Parts: sequence; structure tokens; C-alpha cells
Amino acid sequence: MRIGLFGLIYLAVGVVVALSNGYNSVAGVSEIISLLAAIVLWPAVLLGVDLHVPPIAT
Repeated sequence: MRIGLFGLIYLAVGVVVALSNGYNSVAGVSEIISLLAAIVLWPAVLLGVDLHVPPIAT
């Protein structure tokens, strides 16, 4: 599997957008899922969509 230049730029922008919009906690599984969703779906984050996953009960 090979990610092109566009893919790398897309993911880099996603990381910046996610971290600057409060998706910077990786204390639990739900926070990690939220962070990954925000990185991949960063255009939605820019439009104001809240991608925070509720805490998973253990």
C-alpha cells in the first residue's frame, strides 16, 4: 500500500486541525478513536462537527 503526496499532505493537515481543535487527549480508547476520526475527517471538524466519542464503559 502506497500513500501519495496528496495523501501525506491530507493526513498532515488532519493532524494539525485535530490537535488545534481539542482532539489532543489519548487517555483512553474513546479519545484515540476521536483523534483518528478527526484526523481523517478534518474537513468536517473545520465545519464545526463534533467528532468526540463518548467514554466507553469498561
